[in-house]
Amino acid sequence: MAATAAPHRSSKTESYTDNKRKDDVRQSNIIAARSVANAVRTSLGPKGMDKMISTSSNEVIITNDGATILNKMQVLQPAAKMLVELSKSQDSAAGDGTTTVVVIAGALLEKCLLLLSHGIHPTVISDSLHKASVKAVDVLTAMAVPVELTDRDSLVKSASTSLNSKVVSQYSSLLAPIAVDSVLSVIDPARPEMVDLRDVKIVKKLGGTVDDTELVKGLVFDKKVSHAAGGPTRMENAKIAVIQFQISPPKTDIEQSIVVSDYSQMDRILKEERSYILGMIKKIKATGCNVLLIQKSILRDAVTDLSLHYLAKAKILVIKDVERDEIEFITKTLNCLPIANIEHFRAEKLGYADLVEELSLGDGKIVKISGIKDMGKTTTVLVRGSNLLVLDEAERSLHDALCVVRCLVAKRFLIAGGGAPEIELSRQLGAWAKVLHGMEGYCIRAFAEALEVVPYTLAENAGLNPIAIVTELRNRHAKGEINTGINVRKGQITNILEENVVQPLLVSTSAITLATECVRMILKIDDIVTVR
Repeated sequence: MAATAAPHRSSKTESYTDNKRKDDVRQSNIIAARSVANAVRTSLGPKGMDKMISTSSNEVIITNDGATILNKMQVLQPAAKMLVELSKSQDSAAGDGTTTVVVIAGALLEKCLLLLSHGIHPTVISDSLHKASVKAVDVLTAMAVPVELTDRDSLVKSASTSLNSKVVSQYSSLLAPIAVDSVLSVIDPARPEMVDLRDVKIVKKLGGTVDDTELVKGLVFDKKVSHAAGGPTRMENAKIAVIQFQISPPKTDIEQSIVVSDYSQMDRILKEERSYILGMIKKIKATGCNVLLIQKSILRDAVTDLSLHYLAKAKILVIKDVERDEIEFITKTLNCLPIANIEHFRAEKLGYADLVEELSLGDGKIVKISGIKDMGKTTTVLVRGSNLLVLDEAERSLHDALCVVRCLVAKRFLIAGGGAPEIELSRQLGAWAKVLHGMEGYCIRAFAEALEVVPYTLAENAGLNPIAIVTELRNRHAKGEINTGINVRKGQITNILEENVVQPLLVSTSAITLATECVRMILKIDDIVTVR
């Protein structure tokens, strides 16, 4: 037992005596965090299981994306919540490997529990884990293969690997090239290593299958053109204005009612309304504008039936209820300026496109703007699906693939998948641990053993014999075959690089560093103080 460890057996820094309370808090934290890791462990890899999540609002989600599963789980224990945050951190840093990072953290915590039971001080374990993670990043970098952005095939292979573990894996040959082309089209030449995924808009439309998903060079709105008073639904040589003001009669600033005593006064009010709206539409028409995108208004109606009637007569195509947060993307794509007041309505603030048309798609309609002149560095992906569950999962999977390509743009190195880097890390760190003295070497050996959880879980989820597979992997890596990993499709061990199972270096390095950071933080907690 830790409490009865004889002080003369080792130096003070290496023996650890603690009171029961601190031990219990640390142990309960580790057990709670491990249970969260075990919950997502079965969904790791291409043959991983999917989870069906039923939310409190009776919404059903089917996914095997670690970040989504953990995000929807109602975790109450503070240390277990840290693993949910860890998954979110990996999602924002790399976009992929959200399940891997939690599984690695769970395995490290299991080893830490063993080390603590042997009487090793948490600070010693924490410092050793930090050293091991720094060394692990160096080993991974040495294994990595450089990639150029001009090498489209390598980028597509990497995106495909990310998609292969998803529910929509059978469509990876379609979605991977879309993800690559999307990211490459939004790269700014001035800052080639920076990619803002907000420049890639994903529009979901129910109907059809995932096969019908397409990359649109232009803009797509999941809404129909305003048909009031028989306005146009197709416009060639479009001059497009994005307006943030209302084409409707003004209201008073304060809530009040106006009493009209006779019909002549009522007629006068209606006449004033008509002339006010007509005056606005004449100013709009004078600039040559023939397509209006109207921002959704909270205070009063953005357009009334009367204004729509006059706009239809002026042969102006109207798309109303454009969301406020879409305005920035629309103006960047159309290379135009949003217009906040009718007095500022000028021809130089308009965007130009060859065609704006309404198309029937599935059971609804969409508006498509194509042939945009001087188009900004943005792109739109129209995702289709036969039901909402598939549609949502296709969007999540596409987002992961986009993140993987973004990682490659930021750090242009590829690494083998299929558990190959983890086994190689385990081997090299194990060899390094033998050279080190004292508790440090013991802790680093535990870190090395913990990394074997990834290939072990991959084999287990694929229905293979995990012990035989991991033993054979160790044997192959000891012979110098560093890119040998588990091919779960064939159910055997092969050179994973030749099988095109690759992932960005950033995904692996951030998974190791973030998992280690999280485990070190949990280790350092020796008490939970509840403030009411």
